[in-house]
Amino acid sequence: MHILIVGCGNVGQTLTRQLSKEGHNITVIEEKSSVLQNVVNNYDVMGIVGNGASYSIMKDAGIETADLMIAVTDSDELNLLCCLIAKKAGNCHTIARVRNPIYKKEINFIKEELGLSMVINPEEAAANEAERLLKFPSATKIETFARGRAEMVKFIIDENSRLCNKALKDIPADLRKQVLISIVSRGNEVFIPDGNTVLHAGDEATVFASSRNTINFFRKLGLPTAKVHSTMIIGGGETGFYLAQNLLSLGIKVTIFERDPARCKELSDLLPQALIICGDGTDKDMLLEEGVTSVESFVSLTNLDEENIMLSMYVKSINPKAKLITKVHRVDYGDIIGSLNIGSIIYPKNITADRIVQFVRGMSASKDSNIETLYKLNDERVEALEFIVRGGSQVVGVPLSQLHLKKGILIACINHYGEITSPSGDSVIRDRDSVIVVTTRTGLKDINDILEN
Repeated sequence: MHILIVGCGNVGQTLTRQLSKEGHNITVIEEKSSVLQNVVNNYDVMGIVGNGASYSIMKDAGIETADLMIAVTDSDELNLLCCLIAKKAGNCHTIARVRNPIYKKEINFIKEELGLSMVINPEEAAANEAERLLKFPSATKIETFARGRAEMVKFIIDENSRLCNKALKDIPADLRKQVLISIVSRGNEVFIPDGNTVLHAGDEATVFASSRNTINFFRKLGLPTAKVHSTMIIGGGETGFYLAQNLLSLGIKVTIFERDPARCKELSDLLPQALIICGDGTDKDMLLEEGVTSVESFVSLTNLDEENIMLSMYVKSINPKAKLITKVHRVDYGDIIGSLNIGSIIYPKNITADRIVQFVRGMSASKDSNIETLYKLNDERVEALEFIVRGGSQVVGVPLSQLHLKKGILIACINHYGEITSPSGDSVIRDRDSVIVVTTRTGLKDINDILEN
């Protein structure tokens, strides 16, 4: 597809890298020539220096033949104006990043009147991610497939777990039938396991299953499956506000630390059910006084990555049972941060880019690909793809044990008209099923690409 991206900040560059890698024809518009030059040098894309809200700039970028325009500048109003001009000039799909909470109540009106295909708020998206993890605290990460019917859940193998020091083939049948362990991360190593793989304490395992089977699996392991009852949030910015609002609606007790007195007053008015502490959330004495040693979950949402990481490390040392969530803006050191074992890490910019890329893949699926969903996992070393199987595919009607799969490929889940199954060698893929494939390979575009020859 021909895609225009306006704005080359972190989100814009992440989108450019990902979408160009997936074979789309990308044109980038950016006002700062030095930033644009860096992007053009690093990726196989076209670049135009200028204001994306200018009709002449849009025209030079090829808006009249574009399939999609994505506006991710730092200005909400500029993003919306870009979408309006793109819609009038090219009648293409449009996506805008809109951050100001003022627009939240009006977002449906804005989408309808401007004809936007998608509006995304990075802070709200990050809050929603954190909420999902607090509703299912045993997980370090959760993603959905099959339109929400199937889940990918990551969790850490504890030394007391029934899975610890067991080969996958020796896992009790009552557990093995529930889910399929599809990825194992051990230190810097990430791999797709086989039946002989032995799980060790500290491994991060990834399972695919229906929501119901996932919950049953974790229950049988003796891990928490119910939402937390209390949480402490450090940082009362927009992400903290959205998260607190979501958690309070679930009946979860919320305490927020915020330094700015004016913001504390605002939060008290907006969230009367929450306890707002006006003070420094990095102060150990204050944290101890407010009960950090007994809180069920702790979420670090300050604007400084270093503060968030240190806070989570400190809380882990004094309250090891607490569910930890740490917000990190810079993604460069993801592997190092992941090795600290401080619970779940959320990257707002990555979440924003991922949601947009999911929309683009949905557009592609309706055109020339049968990929419905694709996630890059473990620092992009593993992919999880959901394929829609269409008539004539070589995988239809053949038991999985008889399919000659390429090395580094695992069929993790099959969705047959809403029935989610963890496959065995006897399972058969049928026409119109959706199939989740996990692979260490790249470049798969069709379900038939998983086969040798």
